[in-house]
Amino acid sequence: MVETTADRGREVRRRLLNAATELIGERGWMAVSTRVLAERAQVTPGVVHYHFPSVSALLREAAIGALRELLTGFAPALADARTAEEGLRLMLSALDAYSGTDPASLLVTETYLAATRDAELRAAMTEVITEFRRGVADWLAGCAQPDPEETASVLVAALDGIMLHRLLNPDLTTAAATTVLTRVLRGAQSCE
Repeated sequence: MVETTADRGREVRRRLLNAATELIGERGWMAVSTRVLAERAQVTPGVVHYHFPSVSALLREAAIGALRELLTGFAPALADARTAEEGLRLMLSALDAYSGTDPASLLVTETYLAATRDAELRAAMTEVITEFRRGVADWLAGCAQPDPEETASVLVAALDGIMLHRLLNPDLTTAAATTVLTRVLRGAQSCE
């Protein structure tokens, strides 16, 4: 099969996004430059700006894609849960893959920090997290959880907080968080 110019362009774009995702966690948002991105993706610096209007735009797209992928990983936990408490345990168990110093945790931390100064990034993050929160609220409603929207807001914020705090407190375990957050879910029935 002959590779087309469009195929090569998509491949370069994919390499740039992967490089950005890696570099955000490794170096920090503000330390990622055109030169560093090009070097990691094995392209010339001019190619970075051919595919993206700015380094910031590239970093935003990479970080939002990684965040969306990370949150999508929680959906199976909810789909398999028979009760709200079981779903909570499964979601919190999924957080055990993140130590606070792993690449995904560092990317999330850097992205939250960058969003404090980048309105476009903040808007994109809000959209992704709102979509996730709505999914959690729908699931909670199916479990007959009182106030599913408010409960989902608190649970999603707690998941974010746990992920961010793992860097500061590696002893923040799933067991401890489950015990505390289960109190929030009391009164829920079994899921449909």
